[in-house]
Amino acid sequence: MTASVYWQAFGQDLAQGSDLVLIHGWGMNGAVWQHLVPQLEEQYRVHVVDMPGYGYSAGVKAQSVEAMADALLASAPARAVWLGWSLGGLIAKQAALQAPERVSKLITVASSPRFAAMDSWRGIRPQVLSDFQQQLSDDFSLTVERFMALQAMGSPSARQDIRLLKQAVLSRPQPSPDALAAGLDMLAEVDLRRQLAQIQQPWLRLYGRLDGLVPVKVASDMDKLAPQSEKVVFPQASHAPFISHPQDFLQSLQVFIEGDASAALATESTEILK
Repeated sequence: MTASVYWQAFGQDLAQGSDLVLIHGWGMNGAVWQHLVPQLEEQYRVHVVDMPGYGYSAGVKAQSVEAMADALLASAPARAVWLGWSLGGLIAKQAALQAPERVSKLITVASSPRFAAMDSWRGIRPQVLSDFQQQLSDDFSLTVERFMALQAMGSPSARQDIRLLKQAVLSRPQPSPDALAAGLDMLAEVDLRRQLAQIQQPWLRLYGRLDGLVPVKVASDMDKLAPQSEKVVFPQASHAPFISHPQDFLQSLQVFIEGDASAALATESTEILK
């Protein structure tokens, strides 16, 4: 019997409200969203996934962004708002490209079309990703912990952020070493910048100004690559704004999903980035 991707559904008794898919990042699992679900399910039908190779989907294999997107699309709602954090944002963008009719709106959080730094493009130094690849073979639990520390670095609540991330990871089965290695390859090699113009769905990009993995300059560069999209930059957040600033995060989602985003978000983003 072929292993299947693990999903949790919340708020299914609602007659109204959008379907909302939540996709976690590298080394994590769907439990990272658990503190937001009680508020989200009051308004939306929420679908939380463990990506292939992670958590309860540890037995599912997908070695590329295309395969990851296919695996999620196979059992995702017929049409939904897709929200992806970090590596999950890369998967969400790929799903929007592969099956635009399935993704009604796109939300990416602390994500980039290319995570690795290259020429003038800001991002994670290739040597950092290479070091993580090497460390995986020695102690992948420690490697994930180090990555969690990098994600929280710069946040005023870094210690609490790391604790919450760690609780989420440990609450479910450990990710597959193969999935972790494949995920690092994606972070190091995938480059979707040229395809971004093909994304025509309403698209909201959320960033932390203090993020050390997706530098805030990426937010400005993306304005040129994806002028059809909108952005919000949380001034005191790092790589996990939904953990450090949950109420601001939820407010941004609500404004965007309910379709009233343009003026409010453009004004807020301009003020933050001055």
